[in-house]
Amino acid sequence: VFRCFPCDPSCGSASWAAPEFTPHSAAPMVKMTRSKTFQAYLPSCHRTYSCIHCRAHLANHDELISKSFQGSQGRAYLFNSVVNVGCGPAEERVLLTGLHAVADIYCENCKTTLGWKYEHAFESSQKYKEGKYIIELAHMIKDNGWD
Repeated sequence: VFRCFPCDPSCGSASWAAPEFTPHSAAPMVKMTRSKTFQAYLPSCHRTYSCIHCRAHLANHDELISKSFQGSQGRAYLFNSVVNVGCGPAEERVLLTGLHAVADIYCENCKTTLGWKYEHAFESSQKYKEGKYIIELAHMIKDNGWD
């Protein structure tokens, strides 16, 4: 469940954050073209990244941490938070930067594997990645306001 918070008075829209749970609240649903329903959508005045396969919103550009990551299928971006993404079970993998516990993430709408979530970093220099998300460029496109 997501709730809208003002982000910039000149924007006319808002950013998304998780509210406190109340038993009577329903998750906001937005009907998109081709009869697709997404769990959350990002404000249209912000630069966003979407799933290249189904156009579900994935991340706000403001949540981008780094563009210099490597995924299993090429370049990838590291994000602080994402939306419309499911998470598989964590497993230990040896990546370019050492041993990590990661969980594959997938688009909740079309079920395409997008990248992974860093659950645990075994080396102290890599701890900053914990709780962050990798999305491979091969699975996302830029949407809204990229002039």
